[in-house]
Amino acid sequence: MSEAPVPPERNKLESSLGYFLSTARNVLAARMDRAVAPLGLTSSQIGVILLLWYERARTPNEMSRVLSYDTGSMTRMLDRLEKKGFLERQRSHADRRVVELDLTPLGRDAAQQLPDLIATVLSEQLRGFSADEVATLLQLLQRFIANDAATEVVCGGQGGFPAGLDTREPGGNR
Repeated sequence: MSEAPVPPERNKLESSLGYFLSTARNVLAARMDRAVAPLGLTSSQIGVILLLWYERARTPNEMSRVLSYDTGSMTRMLDRLEKKGFLERQRSHADRRVVELDLTPLGRDAAQQLPDLIATVLSEQLRGFSADEVATLLQLLQRFIANDAATEVVCGGQGGFPAGLDTREPGGNR
């Protein structure tokens, strides 16, 4: 068996990969929160809006699975988004046991603005990085994520967009 890339005895906080990944996520989330606040959204809610916009998930269960949220947390997030007027829930015509989610006009308007806001935030956060460094960072993170077979990868496309999202027409007919 090969030696672990990060021996536990050398995993100090100031040099910990986990610490840097967590801090990078927190920095990006805080910056994204500031950018989407004028829309009435938070960084945590962006995924729901975009998954509905790009038709990658239609039910609370699908949302929970794709975004790796427990169903209770997802229900609370959907409650907040519905109360704010971004989405609505309705029973499926095909199976009354299933609740389907749809963006409202306010939700569709926000979804159309999000790609530019996200690109601006990422460009600011990656200021000083070369195109090659960004490509390397993306490749390394994709490999890191792929090492967990239990994780459903939704961000394997170009430019950091989920695979297929950068080529599909958003907000298509349902």
